[in-house]
Amino acid sequence: MAILNNRLIEPFFRFIRTQNTGSKLLLLATVTALVLANSPLQDLYYNFWSIPITISFGNMILEGSLHHWINDGLMVIFFLVIGLEIKREVLVGELAGWQKGGLPLIAALGGMVVPALIYSVINAGGTGVKGWGIPMATDIAFALGCLMLLGNRVPISLKIFLLAMAIVDDLGAIIVIALFYTAELNMMFLLLALAVLLGLIALNAFKVRTLAPYVILGLLLWLAVEQSGVHATLAGVLLAMTIPARAVYKPEEFVAEAQNIIMNFPEENEEFNLMCRDENQRNALKCIEEAVGKADTLLQRLEDKLHPVSAIFIIPLFALANAGVNFGQNSLQQMLGSPITVGIVLGLLVGKQLGIFGFSYLAVRLGLANVPKGVNWKGVYGLSCLAGIGFTMSLFITNLSFASPELIQQAKVGILMASFTAAIIGLIVMSTIIKKQHTENHLERNSQ
Repeated sequence: MAILNNRLIEPFFRFIRTQNTGSKLLLLATVTALVLANSPLQDLYYNFWSIPITISFGNMILEGSLHHWINDGLMVIFFLVIGLEIKREVLVGELAGWQKGGLPLIAALGGMVVPALIYSVINAGGTGVKGWGIPMATDIAFALGCLMLLGNRVPISLKIFLLAMAIVDDLGAIIVIALFYTAELNMMFLLLALAVLLGLIALNAFKVRTLAPYVILGLLLWLAVEQSGVHATLAGVLLAMTIPARAVYKPEEFVAEAQNIIMNFPEENEEFNLMCRDENQRNALKCIEEAVGKADTLLQRLEDKLHPVSAIFIIPLFALANAGVNFGQNSLQQMLGSPITVGIVLGLLVGKQLGIFGFSYLAVRLGLANVPKGVNWKGVYGLSCLAGIGFTMSLFITNLSFASPELIQQAKVGILMASFTAAIIGLIVMSTIIKKQHTENHLERNSQ
């Protein structure tokens, strides 16, 4: 049982450690972008991201700026990782079954619907109406990073609840992008993307467990989606849904195979010097490696490899390229009075709290879901405050919502204000809740 628990919990702790490092780099990248955008180096900063880059495949030529290839190229990997996380959590994680995933799902739904409604009411009939999807998102790296600042005093159950809720939130953002932030469609490339997707599904159906075919077809899928009018990053999510998530060997089959190989491990015919040179032994080692591959899944191996790249490199780079707001281009007072800025701030700070806590409370009262073990209402409210950190995905949807640099600036100011305010409020609320809980537990122990 201890081994089983370790297998279930260790991936979560590994995820948390990577997210904690990623959140620090993300904060550093954000501060750096803001400093550069408001310094004498501002022209160099903006011109650098405008450097043109051309990619050609035969007669197909793809042109765009460095900023474009970060947002439409590298961010595909970020969305691929999100897709892998969603698939894993739905199959065997915190979203597997209504009993475990019901309340996080409903909480995330409330945390998307209410902020979008608040923003839409404030911007009804205005130039910023298309940005209703911006305050729907929660930045899991920043939110978990804030919880990590409180150390081990935060119950693991609360961290898992936040993680499950944020994954559903990401899924909602992906659906919104696919349905409402799509350009004019090119049916030829859309059909090509569908054909490639069917090819990927066929690979999974025929139990192909080698990564290379998925990478090749994944690149073709990205090219087709890039040209189809659907945002290119959705290719990453579609690819993730086709990655095999079933192991070839069950644990007992792996143990039997590994023991058989080890028991029959050939004796060395040559003297060992720095490395194994005996071909029979090297073949046996390859057999063990193959057995390990059959006991693991391609989904888990790919997620383990890509998640650190996404959290530590891609997301901070995205922030560095997108978070730079020059407060001198428009007066700060003018931007703060913009309906776009106000809608985003109220959506993230007020809408997230009302939506997550309100939907959760109603769901439990109506018998639609149960509060997970180790989670209480104070904790749910604290998490709803932290969920107002909408940084990465909010910035991403901003670039899809507006073409005007002025409107983009207003949205970014709202995102930055709301996210940093939510982080401060969330930390204060969670710290107060944890301190009070610790005091109550201490008094209870002394009274026994």
